[in-house]
Amino acid sequence: MAEETESPQPPPPPPPPTYLEVYCKSSKRTRRFAAGTDAGSAVTMINRTLRKVDPLALHIEAVKEGEEPIAFGPKSVLVDYGDGWKLRTFNEADEIFAGPHYRLLPTPVQVSSGLRTKKKSSKPISFLYIFKVVFAFILLFVLGAIFTLVLDNLPALILFIKSLK
Repeated sequence: MAEETESPQPPPPPPPPTYLEVYCKSSKRTRRFAAGTDAGSAVTMINRTLRKVDPLALHIEAVKEGEEPIAFGPKSVLVDYGDGWKLRTFNEADEIFAGPHYRLLPTPVQVSSGLRTKKKSSKPISFLYIFKVVFAFILLFVLGAIFTLVLDNLPALILFIKSLK
């Protein structure tokens, strides 16, 4: 019988991380996002954590030394391009010094996180407001009564006018 020798198989490669890291140049922090996150949501979440004096992130780009940066649009899904590629934010300060082009304004992106946002509190209902509403209803019924009386007496009014002639 021939002996079968098992050749040692190399260990399987480690599974890819379930998150992506984005370096924010404004806050000098690295933020982690779940795989499949769209770039607009990531930019919005990064901008929420910035201080008021920090420039806002406009978009996210993948950069590698010696390569042209790859910009992610607001609906693009963040992906990792492999060794050497890093995800980072492109902020307002970069845009100002980019060249003699028009300065782009960031467009607000709405993100639904499943949580209800606080509504702006309005002034409480005042007594004057309630009085105006009640007065409008009374005025409406008074005008209705006047028109009803006029229409009820219209035939008599027409006969009275004809009798004068």
